[in-house]
Amino acid sequence: MPRVNRAIELLEQRQPIYYTNAPDRSYEGGKQAASTWADYINYEMEHSPFDLARLSEFMRGLVDGGPTRSGHRTPTVIVTVPTDASDEQVVRANAWMFKQALATGIHGILLCHAETPGAVKAFVEACRYPFHRIGVGEGLGEGRRGSGGQEHAAEVWGLSVDDYLERADVWPLNPTGELLLGVKIENPRAVANVETTTKVPGISFAEWGPGDNAMAMGYPNQHDPPYPPDMWAVRQRVLAACKAANLFFLELVTPEDVVQKIGEGVMIGAGRQAGAAAEIGRRHTRREMPW
Repeated sequence: MPRVNRAIELLEQRQPIYYTNAPDRSYEGGKQAASTWADYINYEMEHSPFDLARLSEFMRGLVDGGPTRSGHRTPTVIVTVPTDASDEQVVRANAWMFKQALATGIHGILLCHAETPGAVKAFVEACRYPFHRIGVGEGLGEGRRGSGGQEHAAEVWGLSVDDYLERADVWPLNPTGELLLGVKIENPRAVANVETTTKVPGISFAEWGPGDNAMAMGYPNQHDPPYPPDMWAVRQRVLAACKAANLFFLELVTPEDVVQKIGEGVMIGAGRQAGAAAEIGRRHTRREMPW
């Protein structure tokens, strides 16, 4: 069967992907976003209101505005949620956020402030159904996502409930999974554990969070490059950890540096100029269009 998640489809082909933020997170905004240039939509709820009803309406708008230019039912949608991941207990206590967000039919979650391997392990387990067994006993415990939200999510994906349950698992740990889970290594505590955190099974991508790392290092407003040497060292460490763990690396790209960044190993491009950078990057990697 064809992929539900276009971003996974492209990453399987070793094609870099590029995202945009959801500018209008309403039903009408979803309808408009169905024709986005981007390979996925980042739906930010870390610092903006954690409004699952609005997210659900946005997803419904994507369906009604679709299909996408690539022929998929909706663009890929990845959500950030408000909870930090300072330790396993914090993630367990806030796992309801992941479960309820997944029930809206999204395609992945990016975990903020992923500080410890235990926190990331708890995150992956919260997003998996217990009958998905790949990786259980090999770095992961049993999944903890329960029954109840699958009917609505299946409708958004355009699948039967049985097909949704089979495919709503984490990729690439499960080669047929359709969910992308990522982590932000965005403070000194997270950086200290990055070599072990990135090796937790079930994670597919990571970023180094320059804005938050900068604040922690004494630079109040240093989100964009050029970076001072101590920040650059953090970036290099997170990139090396991603390569060692076979994770895809997410970073800001511009039209001027996207080709260089791809050569360095950046596989997920972000930023205010990501659309223009995507045009250059897609030509460079000989992406077959549309999209």
